[in-house]
Amino acid sequence: MTLIDATDKAAAKPLFEIWGRNEVMRHVPSLEWLVRKLDDDLRHRIEKLYAAVASLNHDDPRRGPVEEKVRALCRSIDRLAETARHTRVNQPPSDLGDRLWWSINHAISCLNSIDPSLFGRRCPYHTFERSKSEPVYSGLVAVVSHVRDLTALVRTIDPDIDERLLDGLVQLERPLRREAMA
Repeated sequence: MTLIDATDKAAAKPLFEIWGRNEVMRHVPSLEWLVRKLDDDLRHRIEKLYAAVASLNHDDPRRGPVEEKVRALCRSIDRLAETARHTRVNQPPSDLGDRLWWSINHAISCLNSIDPSLFGRRCPYHTFERSKSEPVYSGLVAVVSHVRDLTALVRTIDPDIDERLLDGLVQLERPLRREAMA
């Protein structure tokens, strides 16, 4: 091999990576899945959990720890939105219920502003930047963890919450007949 052959082979390979051509990280779910998880699954779960929290009397001693968990949930949703967003936002509402819905809507709009073709891809090595995909996914995992903790606290308030959370999970094409079979 001559010196000219060696330089021709080296020049054939591009020196810099292009973000859109980098491989997709397999450990990070797609952006569509993240948005669907937050918008459908977690939103319905949080609505049912907050309905039980809102039904508590203001002088109930269980209200303080439960409201603190709801505030922690709001902060984790806000951190998820902060990780995904590109612009500054307005001040969230001060009422706890309104703030919860505002935070969810804001996080969904921030997730929808991410380019889905680049999400989940490794950043080019020469930019020395980290991908946004892993922090966004870990933010969603933190939200799921806070929802799990809130569910455990709400079970002390409403023992039937699991039944309401699972309601509508399975829908039969042909429901059972009302009259007895035998």
